[in-house]
Amino acid sequence: MDEPEIDFTEAGRRLFTRECEFYWAAAKKDGLPPPRGVEIAFAGRSNVGKSSLINALAGRTGLARTSNTPGRTQELNFFEIAGAFSIVDMPGYGFAAVGKDKVSAWTGLIHDYLKGRVELARVFLLIDARHGIKDTDRPILDTLGKSAVAYQVILTKSDELTAAQRGARLAEVEAAIKKNAAAHPQIIMTSSRKNDGIAELRASIASLLNDRSALPEWATAE
Repeated sequence: MDEPEIDFTEAGRRLFTRECEFYWAAAKKDGLPPPRGVEIAFAGRSNVGKSSLINALAGRTGLARTSNTPGRTQELNFFEIAGAFSIVDMPGYGFAAVGKDKVSAWTGLIHDYLKGRVELARVFLLIDARHGIKDTDRPILDTLGKSAVAYQVILTKSDELTAAQRGARLAEVEAAIKKNAAAHPQIIMTSSRKNDGIAELRASIASLLNDRSALPEWATAE
């Protein structure tokens, strides 16, 4: 008998109705936590709306720290979600209004983690829909491609574009990543403010966990 088809939208919704908690911060590669299973990382330029998106995804207002000041997240912050997997909030890159040594340390931490973490299942790479892929995104894209780390592009702040602008931006980004074997073909348009795309992002996570045999039974129970 064929296995019943999984409703990943519902499974994703259920995942984020359970406990979400911070459990570790790492400022250096040798300070990473012991493995707790599947890790999913969120990366993006400073002020791309990463913390706001993580909070919207988790249905919490204060899980990830948000700020109007770019560069506030200076460590890899680990959050356990429903005892099933971990979200990793990475430092924003491309922020130049701090010392070069600090920028270099953040950048090195990001690249070391992306290249060397066995538990890392996917990186959600956040791109501001208003601006598209910029030069500051290229080093991360190069690292992901060279390390064969699977990633999926998430376009943020899409509510600030018209429907025509969203379509054009989507086509532009699709064309930019289509030759990269590490890139997931689905690009998700999101708005943390309006909750747009959150259900699709949760469903993508549920599908990924299922592929890794890490989706809890309670998330798919009838």
